[in-house]
Amino acid sequence: MAFSRRNALKFSAIAAAAIGVTACNKDTGTAESTVSAPEAAASTATVGSGSKAFLPPAKGPRVVVVGGGWSGLSVAKYTKKMAPNADVILVEQRQSFMSGPVSNLWLVGEVDLDFITNDYLQAARENKYTYFQATVVGVDKVGKTIQTSNGDIDYDYLVLAPGIDYDYSQWTTDPAEELRLKTEYPAAFIPGSETMTLRSKLQDFEGGNFVMTVPGGNYRCLPAPYERACVIADYFKREGIEGKVILLDENAGITIKADGFGSAFKELYGDIIEYYPANKVEKIDLEKKMVYTEFEEFEFADAAFYPHVRGGKLLEVAGVSKDSPFNKHEANIDPFTYEVIGEKDIFCSGDVRPMGFSKSGNTANTEGHYLAKVIAGRINGTQVKWESPLTVCFSAVSMSPVHGISINAGYKYDAEAKAFGFTGVAMNEEWRDKVGTNNGKGLMEWAKGMYRDMFA
Repeated sequence: MAFSRRNALKFSAIAAAAIGVTACNKDTGTAESTVSAPEAAASTATVGSGSKAFLPPAKGPRVVVVGGGWSGLSVAKYTKKMAPNADVILVEQRQSFMSGPVSNLWLVGEVDLDFITNDYLQAARENKYTYFQATVVGVDKVGKTIQTSNGDIDYDYLVLAPGIDYDYSQWTTDPAEELRLKTEYPAAFIPGSETMTLRSKLQDFEGGNFVMTVPGGNYRCLPAPYERACVIADYFKREGIEGKVILLDENAGITIKADGFGSAFKELYGDIIEYYPANKVEKIDLEKKMVYTEFEEFEFADAAFYPHVRGGKLLEVAGVSKDSPFNKHEANIDPFTYEVIGEKDIFCSGDVRPMGFSKSGNTANTEGHYLAKVIAGRINGTQVKWESPLTVCFSAVSMSPVHGISINAGYKYDAEAKAFGFTGVAMNEEWRDKVGTNNGKGLMEWAKGMYRDMFA
């Protein structure tokens, strides 16, 4: 039997499981004093008891960044760079970094696992801050201390960047059913095990309807569900799988890059992708494998259900979130300084922000650069002008070679509407021929540049 792409995907999945999604350091070298010893800390600390984490004393103002995603990594690196006297600690519960951006290409074997994973220890060594592996379980705002699974850490400045959580409440209030949805049909928009599960689903898929959903509101990475529909349809096409991608979109239409995705749906995957806008999911019957919307019902052989998103639950634990119809437990912050309202020296960044910025990697990264300037300015006694984050987003629509589309935009505050909107938008939605392959190359080079910026 020929060794097909599908067999190669299965072999790659075995390799991924074997290494536990832990990236190897791409550079050799020994750990410096900036790298903590969580094993030692675990043996000496009791959560909530006041036991201190096993860390050397701070030699300057201590900046603790909770969350090692695109924003947290950027804040940690650039705060240390702009305030070298600061003691910067990145607290992250994962052992290694796995990227959400570009992971759709890994699902179908277009990039290797090594391309979307990276090493927190490398980032700490290269950029002279501390990576402390632990889970944050509490924040003492009065005592300026965070409680972690490996002991308590004092701070002078605190950044909370925990990313998103899912909100299944519109589909079910039964915890058992929610657990089944998370376990059996994960959305795969929080990178790690969810992404690996979705990849396994595709490897094992034999045909029928593969149902995916697009939530309403400002969900993580607006174009990603449409890109995922394209790459999965491309995979079905190349592997000769008699399946359909059923994309149920709560929104009235494709939320971004509509011309590019819409034309790809029709011209490349007209017999594979069935797109249903304005179809909000009302009920999912896991026993019958049926999805019910206001207007229709759909049977599925397999699925990845993407619910609404909300701010990471750590914000609630810390008492720094706000809840409204538009901002589900997102950060209660000043939109220009990212400082928590009423809480001096506590900041929130990344996808937990309430501003209408794209919940995407490049946005969070550039936002992290700016927040690092704000904190370094506090430390150095200088004022910092507000800077817009930048959304640069490439999306793939077909594979081998990758053809893509892109958007590049900043943000401007509308004082009358009291809201942010796009400004300086440059859109390229042509995926055909050389323009499309150039966009595909741009996607890969963009990703390499972003990884260098955060880790090198």
